[in-house]
Amino acid sequence: MKPHPPAEFSANTLEEIARLAGVSRSTVSRAINNHPHVRPETRQRVLDIARRLNYQPNAAARGLAAGRTRILGLVIPMGVSALFTDPYFPLLIQGVSSACSALDYSVMLWLAEPEYERRTIRQVLQSGLIDGVIVASMLMDDPLVEALLARGLPFILVGRHPTNERISYVDVDNQDAAREVVAHLLRLGYRRVATITGPRNMIAGADRLEGYLAALRGRGLAPNPALIVEGDFTEAGGYTAMKQLLPHAPDAVFAASDMMAIGALRALREAGLHVPEDIALAGFDDIPAAARTDPPLTTVRQPIQRAGVVAAETLIDMITHPDGQPRRIILPTELVIRESCGVGLPPEKRGRYSATMQARQSQGGER
Repeated sequence: MKPHPPAEFSANTLEEIARLAGVSRSTVSRAINNHPHVRPETRQRVLDIARRLNYQPNAAARGLAAGRTRILGLVIPMGVSALFTDPYFPLLIQGVSSACSALDYSVMLWLAEPEYERRTIRQVLQSGLIDGVIVASMLMDDPLVEALLARGLPFILVGRHPTNERISYVDVDNQDAAREVVAHLLRLGYRRVATITGPRNMIAGADRLEGYLAALRGRGLAPNPALIVEGDFTEAGGYTAMKQLLPHAPDAVFAASDMMAIGALRALREAGLHVPEDIALAGFDDIPAAARTDPPLTTVRQPIQRAGVVAAETLIDMITHPDGQPRRIILPTELVIRESCGVGLPPEKRGRYSATMQARQSQGGER
């Protein structure tokens, strides 16, 4: 692509440098933008004059000269209303934005619902307006990923791809983190641990369910299908799922997101139940609200904002140093133990709801 002068300097500035250096304007542009086909002595003469004139080409101009726009696309798999009710994605966006700002890149944000928005995104991918894409997609089979592969545009997922090892990603070990929090509940003595899963067609949802099952297997417990209810990572989904679980007498519940745990907590309150005395509760994410619920929520802390930073930094490195090798980055998680799991209660004061329900069922069977 032909070099362009920076927007904030007039063409006369380049003309002045060219006149003083005794070269053409195009040579000035090539020298300033570190083009290889410029004699070292010519480059040095041009740069010396540019410094005397206080000429500093901006990032956009350097990018254009290198055949880049210095713009990244960020695809969020939801609509506007969901974006402002789930704190996960605003934290991720903050991370991406801060990394891009530090590296002189801009971000173009797309909300990928409904389907016509995804068609618009695919059209932009073909336009050459962006250098690379961050896809915050949790879907098992996202057609946008296939479109990016076909286009050959650099991209990175926030969340691993389930099958394609050629795809770069930044993620946490969702399966092991979920296993750890459920194992913690089991160590406290709970035996009817239920789970509110994420959607099964989302990678994080499937991985966290597998972690729950692995924790049960580790204790020699068979999963009870009645204690596994699918949610959708929203507060409303957690509320509905908790109401479905109550007739099956769980003594603890692992919700695969904090938002679902908050919804479950509301359903328990409406039923006149107390957390953790009647039913223990744990979540996943450690969003800011998790520490402010009543009681504070036991959860898995994942570095959401850091994931955005690492995704942007890694993608920019892929753009500037293309080597064709996938970048697979797993960030650490941390089990955060708070009051909702009942860790501070003596064993006889935990799981009251399940014990009461099972006693009633036993009495009913005897009659």
